[in-house]
Amino acid sequence: MEDTTGSNPQSLGFTEKLKSWLSWSWTYVCFVWFGMVLIMVYVLWSPLKLQETLTSASVFLNTLTPKFYVALTGTSSLISGLILIFEWWYFRKYGTSFIEQVSVSHLRPLLGGVESSSTTGLFSSVNGEAEPRPSVSECKVWRNPLNLFRGAEYNRYTWVTGKEPLTYYDMNLSAQDHQTFFTGDTQQLRPEDAVMQKAWRERNPQARIRAAYQAIEINHECAAAYVLLAEEEATTITEAERLFKKALTIGKEGFAYTVVLIYSGKDMNLLVYIKRRLAMCARKLGRIKEAVKMMRDLMKEFPLLGMLNIHENLLEALLELQAYADVQAVLAKYDDISLPKSATICYTSALLKARAVSDKFSPEAASRRGLSTAEMNAVEAIHRAVEFNPHVPKYLLEMKSLILPPEHILKRGDSEAVAYAFFHLQHWKRAEGALNLLHCTWEGTFHEVSVYPKKELPFFILFTAGLCSFTAMLAMLTHQFPELMGVFAKAFFSTLFAPLGFFADKMESFMPSSFWHQLTQI
Repeated sequence: MEDTTGSNPQSLGFTEKLKSWLSWSWTYVCFVWFGMVLIMVYVLWSPLKLQETLTSASVFLNTLTPKFYVALTGTSSLISGLILIFEWWYFRKYGTSFIEQVSVSHLRPLLGGVESSSTTGLFSSVNGEAEPRPSVSECKVWRNPLNLFRGAEYNRYTWVTGKEPLTYYDMNLSAQDHQTFFTGDTQQLRPEDAVMQKAWRERNPQARIRAAYQAIEINHECAAAYVLLAEEEATTITEAERLFKKALTIGKEGFAYTVVLIYSGKDMNLLVYIKRRLAMCARKLGRIKEAVKMMRDLMKEFPLLGMLNIHENLLEALLELQAYADVQAVLAKYDDISLPKSATICYTSALLKARAVSDKFSPEAASRRGLSTAEMNAVEAIHRAVEFNPHVPKYLLEMKSLILPPEHILKRGDSEAVAYAFFHLQHWKRAEGALNLLHCTWEGTFHEVSVYPKKELPFFILFTAGLCSFTAMLAMLTHQFPELMGVFAKAFFSTLFAPLGFFADKMESFMPSSFWHQLTQI
């Protein structure tokens, strides 16, 4: 065990050094390569009879009719137009450029791009020692901290309507999360872990459940398999809680063993996930005080899991208890400018301030006497919340129909608004006049809901559009004015190759004409 753990850091260190050296030398390699090409062209100018080749090529190009250039530019315009159509379709469907995505995926590692991977899982240390945490501000898609249970909640919608409540993209992100958090390093997979890794990738729910039972047959203490069964096979929250408790018993034993032997991020991730879902089960079954205690203990035991947003689960449970002082204490800790904001934090802060004045608030009275200090603070908090996510008010005011929240959300997007309103609408209704104050503030200030994040057209769509238009224009001009375009093309290429001719003349003046002959003699 010690040999393997000692060799892996060395191999990883060598790989990182090799990547850093390649990224450092890449800039200079381009210049060296260009210089070597120029030198080779000069050296091989006479032996390969490049002058005669260029002369014959120029004679051949001069014999070409304008129809050839019309066909050439027309074909270029057609190909770039097809690329433009495909890029536009891909951007409308997936929100990104296909060429850019492929370039970043395959070329960025070669150019020294930083990969946001962590070999220690979600957390840095067992004893609470803070190590450099991954940057979470750049993450676009977040795991919904209040996501429902597939078997006990999402499947009810399928049974009634016959439709799937989750998109394949959302489920695929969840499968990637589970593979990363629960199966660990692929080089040290146990047989049951290998089965579970395939199980998370299965698209068919029944195939995932069969794979989980197969993993349990291999090892009766496979906690990840019980997690999958609790999430997807259990048809009630009570049954899911029973399976999670069984997984917790197994997970505690595995985590205690790994703490003594060697740190394992996989076991810690699994343990935290199970405890969090158990707390959510208690919340859904009405044992709210028990759920609050479990969440507080979890946050105290693992203080470095802020990126999992367990405090949002705690805020929702405290609001259900109407423990507004405790809600304010949690907000004071997490509503920090250095931490990534969320709709839950912004709108909960606005709810607390609106609750203090909403029961006596009247738009007519406020317009006559002006806003008091408490009312101004509430209005400013609502402004701040709406500026962060302008999609939420329409769901809280029931101007848009609510749907089941997804398993992943886009910060400041419509999916986050759906997830927030689905769980917090009841808390706003419980505070008398809070929705009225929200409606007056939102309607009087924010007339149009902005679309965030605004999708800008990728560079390659603009580039292909420009290329298609330019080549089409060249084809049309060549067809209409063949002689004039021929003169223009000759002038353009003579200007383009003038620096090369100048460079060749300078090389001739510095080096003898028999330079290649002298090299062969050496």
